[in-house]
This record gives sequence, structure tokens and C-alpha cells, in this order.
Amino acid sequence: MPSSSSRLLLPPLLVGTLLANSLLAGAAIAQDAPLAQRPEVIAAAAKLRQQVIDWRRDFHQHPELSNREERTSAKVAEHLRALGLQPQTGIAHHGVVAIIKGGKPGPKIALRADMDALPVTEQTGLPFASKVTTNFRGEPVGVMHACGHDAHTGILLGVADALVAMREQLPGEVMLIFQPSEEGAPADEEGGASLMLKEGLFKTFKPEAVFGLHVFSSVQAGKIAVRGGPLMAASDRFSIKVHGRQTHGSAPWKGIDPIVASADLISTAQTIVSRRTDISNLPAVVTFGAIKGGIRYNIIPDDVEMIGTIRTFDEGMRKKIFDDLKNVSEHVAAAHGATAEAQVPDQPGNPVTVNDPALTAKMLPSLQAVVGRENVYEPPLQMGAEDFSFYAKEVPGLFFFVGSTTAGIDPATAPSNHSPKFLLDELSLDVGLRALLQVTLDYLHAPPSTQ
Repeated sequence: MPSSSSRLLLPPLLVGTLLANSLLAGAAIAQDAPLAQRPEVIAAAAKLRQQVIDWRRDFHQHPELSNREERTSAKVAEHLRALGLQPQTGIAHHGVVAIIKGGKPGPKIALRADMDALPVTEQTGLPFASKVTTNFRGEPVGVMHACGHDAHTGILLGVADALVAMREQLPGEVMLIFQPSEEGAPADEEGGASLMLKEGLFKTFKPEAVFGLHVFSSVQAGKIAVRGGPLMAASDRFSIKVHGRQTHGSAPWKGIDPIVASADLISTAQTIVSRRTDISNLPAVVTFGAIKGGIRYNIIPDDVEMIGTIRTFDEGMRKKIFDDLKNVSEHVAAAHGATAEAQVPDQPGNPVTVNDPALTAKMLPSLQAVVGRENVYEPPLQMGAEDFSFYAKEVPGLFFFVGSTTAGIDPATAPSNHSPKFLLDELSLDVGLRALLQVTLDYLHAPPSTQ
């Protein structure tokens, strides 16, 4: 959860956004000739292109849910050992961390990739589509890399290969973070970036900067989207249980119907954002993702359970929505003679993902060098969330989007991340590898006075 100092989050974010915009504009104006793509990046990408594809397809075919990434982490650790590294395993359950020490003195940085998949039944028709199934929240479901973490893992393995190959000429040190449970730990478990930090990730190796990327369906393949300041929303989960009284469906007056009460609750909750929240400056979202109650057509059940998510950019707005949702839940249920247990949030959430404005401006030319200035742009605020935000609260961070939707397909209508039809153009693997490697080398080789 954000610290108490984040209660005044809005003004710094707005200032950060303005600063980022001015810095990005200044960087673009100053660049009469953009940085060239490093020849070692081009050579490494050519050498590793098929290997990264093979890794990604293997991970895609064998997805694992959050905090269950046993095979994936084992494969990652195995390859890092083959490179001569000494990976530390078992961090935050299945996290893998390794340090590449360059042959020359220089800065310390960290690179992060997430490894977990989602409880989604794949519908892509790919020859390497996932056929994995499991039980999630008591129900059978498929497991799919519907968000692209398979790509992130493959890309970072490729970057590791490239950096190890040039280690003697490399200034500084690079921490490789292969993170589990970005999608959120199961109920009653901890996981992800927050747990890695809690277990001491940056205790003995404190990087100057941390970098990460995400393949993104709303960005065309071959393009990169990045913005300084706030990028992705804070994310919180909630759970609400409405208690009624069971009765036969033919005689609803003999009981208390929690299904009707829940339907009214869901409808009324939509007014929290549309009528009670000032979204003129920053957006907010309240979404119910699942509702479960009853098992037979003619029996009114005792209880209904609902879960969902809240997305915000401002800490004051975030806490007000928590209070409003609790208030709506309890009072709407009471109006029906029912009661409600509202856990809002039901576990610590992710803070806003904020790109350090100065770091973003500094590395913008590196991203432009990879795909061309015309193919790097600033996206709007994203309501999706990322627990990369926890790293970026500890040290300056830069997180950028790599386009994953094939040319000729409109990114606005393409199946989104988390869709069972999410389809990754493997061009994004090449772009991601080159971008992350270029950013790494440009930062490490920069003169010390500019660090």
C-alpha cells in the first residue's frame, strides 16, 4: 500500500506530468539527430531473435498462475546458470534474481520481467496455444498467458544473454528480476513486487534506476508508447457478501432475496463514479468482475458474493471511493432487509505507476533509436495497473509499452490484454529486446556526470 506521504499524491502527479511533458518536448527539440541504434544491439537481436521466440512459445504453452510459477522459474534459473550466473531463487515464492557484474566500474540498474499467467481459457487457435487447466476460486478454468508475461520473460532472458556476452566491456552491474504474481496473489497469500521488496530485494543491491516493459494490444506492433509522470492507475480489489434468507423461489416473501439486493447494489454503485466523484481532472473506475449466488433455478439462496476492482490516480479519490462503496453496500442491502459485509479493499493494492520524469526524458532518445522517432509517442493515462509501481516508489523507474497488435488490425478493436483471444505479434519480441537492451547500454555507458 502507498505510504502515508502519498495522501498528497495529486499535486505531485500533476507537477510530474507537466515536468515530464516539458522534458519530453525538450528532448525531442534538442535531438536534431536521434541516437543511433547501437550495433551491438542490432547484432544481439539478430542472433537471439529465434531463441527469444522459442522461449516465449514454450512459456506460452506452459502457463502458470500467480504464486504457482514453478516450471517457469526453474527454466529461467536453469538458463541463467548456463550463462555462468548465480541466480537466487525462491524470492517471494518463485522469484528469480541474478546480478550481471560488468568488467568496468559503473552504475547499478535493475531490469524486471513478470512471469505469471491468468485464469483464462485460450481461444487464439495458435499451434502452441495453452491447453493447461486448473481450479480457480473453486471452478475449473483454463490457464493462459493472456497478458504477455511470456513475452516479457523471453525478452529479459534474451537481454541477459546479450549482456553476459559483452560483460567484460560492460560498465556497472545489472540486476535481473524475474517476478512472480504480478497479476495478484491468491486470497490469503502475499506475492509480487511488494513481497520481493519486503524480502529484501533492494537491501544489498540498490539500483539507481529500474526499467520494465509491457507488450500492449492498444499499441501497434513496431511502436513504443511512453509517458513521464503517472502512467497506470492504482488498483484495488474489493469483495462484498450480501446475506439474505433462503426460501423457495415460488414464495420470495418468506425469505430475503440477496440476489435482488445485490443487483440493486451493483446498479447503485455505478453512481459512485458517475455522480459522487470529480473525474474532471483524473479518471476513476469501479468494476464488478464476478458475482456468485445460488445453485438452482427455484431456490433463493442465503448469500451472494461479489468481487471487483477500483482504479484511481489520486489518493484522496481512492479513499473516498472505498468509503462510498462500503456505504452503498451496507445501506442498499439494508433497504432490502439484507446485510452486507464489504471488504473495501480486501487486500493491499498497487499504487499508481509513475515514471520518473527526468529518467523518462533521458531515455527517450534510446527508445527512438530503436524504432524511429515517429514510432514513439505519449499515450493517455492507462486505467490498467502494474505492481512495477512498487519498484518505482523505491528508485527512479521507467516503464514503457511495446506494441503487440499486427499492422492492419486496429489496436482500438483488437482483443485486449486479458482477453482469451489476445494475440501477440512476435515482432514485439524483437522490439522489446532491442529497446530494453538499448536503454540498458545507453544508461550504463552514459558519462557519470549525467547519471
